[in-house]
Parts: sequence; structure tokens; C-alpha cells
Amino acid sequence: GIEKIISRSMFDQMLKHRNNPACPAKGFYTYDAFLAAAKSFPSFGTTGSTDVRKRELAAFLGQTSHETTGGWPSAPDGPYAWGYCFLKERNPSSNYCAPSPRYPCAPGKSYYGRGPLQLSWNYNYGPCGEALRVNLLGNPDLVATDRVLSFKTALWFWMTPQAPKPSCHDVLTGRWQPSAADTAAGRLPGYGVLTNLLNGGLECGKGPNPQVADRLGFFRRYCGLLGVGTGNNLDCYNQRPFG
Repeated sequence: GIEKIISRSMFDQMLKHRNNPACPAKGFYTYDAFLAAAKSFPSFGTTGSTDVRKRELAAFLGQTSHETTGGWPSAPDGPYAWGYCFLKERNPSSNYCAPSPRYPCAPGKSYYGRGPLQLSWNYNYGPCGEALRVNLLGNPDLVATDRVLSFKTALWFWMTPQAPKPSCHDVLTGRWQPSAADTAAGRLPGYGVLTNLLNGGLECGKGPNPQVADRLGFFRRYCGLLGVGTGNNLDCYNQRPFG
């Protein structure tokens, strides 16, 4: 299991300030909840060589740390020690409800970002809830109140391909083979394509930007703590977003 690579003390070192009094999520993101959620996705962090496993865990914690960061440039221990500080999206700009016959919004509910990967939009809450057998369309706040479920939503997004896009897990474990179109678009296996999968429309193909740099900063720190190389193709500055 993943606890062979990420012990409780390693988790605490990686997410060093998650329980700081200034962090709204203090007390919510626990090591035990992380392990319990991972049991529902048994191939997460357990596929391939030790280096591949370490890199997948560093990548998952790196991307989720960016999504939940409380860091700033001069923060104590540096900006990349402040992952998992936030639980809910700050100042959501809308209720993230898109017209969907299959995943209609429940009256009065908002589908703004919640949890480690900031699950957003009814068209993600719907299928995620189906997969986890929980009515997330009707009860989106469960992602911000149930610790294990919150991690499960992030792992669901990480592990589940959404055609034509691969899953983050398949990219990291070498199961994804880029098509000719992917290669032409600069989408090659590596941490950069994960950013493209998660938020490519806003962050990729636009040259250097602070969001991608922040995602990369967390990943580099975590790879260093786990003693594994980062691999190649780390940013998506020159990648076209997935269609």
C-alpha cells in the first residue's frame, strides 16, 4: 500500500502547515482519511516500479497542494510547505451550474471547487457521485464535510479517464500512449500533461505563468522528499489544451 512510501511523518512533512490556525481547512485533511480513501482505488500509488509509485504520489500531492495552497512567496518554510490549507474555493465567481440533461443541478446548490482537487461543476459532481454511490448533485457540501469522501473525489478524478483524455494515473504509469495529434500538440508523458488534464484551458499553451510554476514547485519539493526524479516534460507552456 501507499503507506510504505508515504508514512504519517512524511505526510506531515509534505503538508507541513495544513493545520496552521490561518488555514480554513485545519483539522480536515488527515493522513488516515487519505489512506482510507486510497483503499477504494487500489492501483493508486501501487502500480509500476518504486520510482513510478513515488512519482505518482508526489504528482497527486503536488497538483492537489496547488489547488488548496495557502502559500505566498515569503511564507515560513517557503510557499510549497502550505498545501492543503483551503477546503473550498475562495470567492467563487458563479454556482458552476451548466445545462446538463444527465446531471441536472439541484435547486439552490452550488458546484464550486471543494476538496483536494477542487471538484467543480455539476457535470463532474454528477458522475463522481455515481461512481462513489453518493448523491453529490443533491449534496455537494459532502465534499467539504466528509473527510474520506473528499479525498475519494480527488482520487476519482485522478484515476478516471474522460475520453478522449487519459487519466492522470494512466499518464504516470506509462499506460497512456500519445496519439499523433497529442504529439503534434506537444502533449507528451510527464507532469506537464497532468496540468493540461486538470486545467489546460486556463493554464496551458500560453507560455510561462505563475499557476503552472506553482504546481511544479510543489511537485519538485515532494519528489525531493521522496528521493525520486521528476521525469521530463514538466510544464505545459507549449502544449495545446485537450479538446
